[in-house]
Amino acid sequence: MSGDAISLDGKIAIITGGAGGIGGCTARLMTSRGAKVAIADIALDRAQALAGELEGALAVPLDLEDETSIEAMVDATVSHFGRLDILHNNAALLDPALAPLDCDVEHMTTDLWDRVMAVNLRGTMIACRSALPHLRASRGNIVNTVSNLALQGHMIQAAYSSSKAALIQMTRAIAASHGKMGVRCNAVAPGMTLTPALKEAFPPPLRAVMEEETLNPQLGQPEDIAEAVAFLASHAARNITGEVLVCDGGLASHVPGLPQFRAFFGEH
Repeated sequence: MSGDAISLDGKIAIITGGAGGIGGCTARLMTSRGAKVAIADIALDRAQALAGELEGALAVPLDLEDETSIEAMVDATVSHFGRLDILHNNAALLDPALAPLDCDVEHMTTDLWDRVMAVNLRGTMIACRSALPHLRASRGNIVNTVSNLALQGHMIQAAYSSSKAALIQMTRAIAASHGKMGVRCNAVAPGMTLTPALKEAFPPPLRAVMEEETLNPQLGQPEDIAEAVAFLASHAARNITGEVLVCDGGLASHVPGLPQFRAFFGEH
């Protein structure tokens, strides 16, 4: 493998939710490695502001509940840059005002469930469907942002975690159906990551609980997830497809109650 295998020089990438915490860091990192990025976000003003900071970047409006908007995102990117090499499906429904409504199944409203699925799963499917003809032409790849909650049970966020678990299966399905066409498809599963949206949605006491369960000394930062995405999108990961890269500081890797065991045995 050449030393510049992790470079994205000359690649064209769409980043959905590109004006947010993880998306913005990914846009900056991919640009620093030579890619040209389309920053797609429902907050077009923030996407435009970020695009103005990054060489060659394009801001594109995106509403993942609107099929026409999703298809227009792909069309606008290919029209502007002439090709598409990477689709990073990062956007999700993470409105802090809706967070208390995403609870356990017994108390879940149908409207909230349907909206989460419409944005996180249906919208991502349409983005993949729209991008795949272009990715076949470029032998490009897809990186989906899922969550470690897709791999674990929790007493809250039943809709969010279910949508992300389904997205893992869609990741594998695309890898299986399009691998021989030269298209890779992988997923990154962040744990609790200190984005602005998370800081607003989760009070410090709950964040402290997660930090104690994390094997690293601290919770992850958006830059940590961006590095994982950029790696999977690069030639360095050319033999990786249909996989989920868990990027959660070891949160999901250990036995239950590890902090209590640590205290019992006097480990610090």
